[in-house]
Amino acid sequence: MLLIGKTDDSCIQKLMDNYEKRIQNLIGFEKILIPDLKNNKNLSQNQQKEKEGSLLLQKMTPSDFVVLLDEKGKELTSRQYALFLQKQMNTGLKNLFFVIGGPYGFSEEVYRRANVKIALSQMTFSHQLVRLIFLEQLYRGLAILNNHPYHHD
Repeated sequence: MLLIGKTDDSCIQKLMDNYEKRIQNLIGFEKILIPDLKNNKNLSQNQQKEKEGSLLLQKMTPSDFVVLLDEKGKELTSRQYALFLQKQMNTGLKNLFFVIGGPYGFSEEVYRRANVKIALSQMTFSHQLVRLIFLEQLYRGLAILNNHPYHHD
């Protein structure tokens, strides 16, 4: 998971830590945090997206498979998402990056680099809350693949 900025809400962070531990028991998982930009009050939204995008792209290699969590992406059911995960894991990818942008989204360069865009909902969530929702869905998808009783149809 590649994301911009730290999680400010300690309650959300505690829940995220719980899901990260669960996920790490099932697969190799790493959270890569790009620090918030300094002195961004003088930047336009586009300038902020460009600077954040540049930092995100520095963490990626050409062989990485990049999934943007984006409200304009494809919506999947939890079972469809689990199948997506299985398909990606079966390809033998070195790195599968799920990317959560900053409060204004992604730069055009990051959109061009992405292999896939997935939406967690048609609703808009804060970029802080998206982190928790994504981790829960990642755990749910892995639980489905491992026939764990966490998911109920």
